[in-house]
Amino acid sequence: MDKLTGMKVFVSVARAGSFVGGAKEMSISRAMATKHIGHLESYLGARLFNRTTRSLSLTDVGGSYLQRCRTVLTEIEEMEGAVTQLHTNPRGKLKISAPNVIGSLYIAPAIAEFFNLHKDLSVNLMLQSSVGDMVDEGIDIAIAFGSLKDTSLIAKKIASSPLLVCGSSAYFAVNGIPLLPEDLTQHSCLVNNSIPPRNKWRFKGQDGKTEVSVSGRMQANAADPIRIAAKKDLGLVMLPEYIVARDIEKGHLRVVLQDYACEPMEIHAVYPHRKYVSAKVRTFLVFLEEWLRTRSAFNG
Repeated sequence: MDKLTGMKVFVSVARAGSFVGGAKEMSISRAMATKHIGHLESYLGARLFNRTTRSLSLTDVGGSYLQRCRTVLTEIEEMEGAVTQLHTNPRGKLKISAPNVIGSLYIAPAIAEFFNLHKDLSVNLMLQSSVGDMVDEGIDIAIAFGSLKDTSLIAKKIASSPLLVCGSSAYFAVNGIPLLPEDLTQHSCLVNNSIPPRNKWRFKGQDGKTEVSVSGRMQANAADPIRIAAKKDLGLVMLPEYIVARDIEKGHLRVVLQDYACEPMEIHAVYPHRKYVSAKVRTFLVFLEEWLRTRSAFNG
């Protein structure tokens, strides 16, 4: 049997954690996936998986072989990319991850328009809060906020969105309107603790930069819960314009402290560090950056 195909099947089964999942990913039968793994194990003279009726796990040898297979398959992909990088039409499947709000409101519509230009491409969009293990999950592009700690990945800034402090008219009628950043210490400030600025809200005015430690009646690990809470008169939020723009337009939320600039939320497209970037990734990144630039809630 083809050893290279066997390595691809092995990586897929390991990623999925089951023969069924790996076979589905490779578009082959479970029996064929089992046959490929058996052939590899016979060739190597070692078991790659611990098998029970309920679970499948890598052996020590399997874990080591998995890392080497990923390296070999990546190098082959890069080699093929080097040969075909002059192709202008992307093709195949593009796997993209993005946080829920920006993924639903912006990335999904951008993909729909991208499809109109590139008929030979399909996309698997995953909505999740973190970048995750891009290599292990087979993700081509991840949309992320702020700085990047993983040096094995490349982060390209594609847009930024102004951070706005806002609350409901009903909340301001009861609690007053903050006129200075320091006034926020007397208000209920609802915090998204999963991404900056969390509870350290930073401003820049005529007298320089100011950082205010805020607190309030609610924290969440995502933007939507505190946005909804602000609409329900529970306090103030500092969120990117792309998240609150529609609520502001409809009068559900009102922006305050407009004389004090907040650092914008930077939005990055993250992809694995490779010598050659595939045509599908390269083309989508260019398209997405231009597409976001035409939206009022974003700056380039």
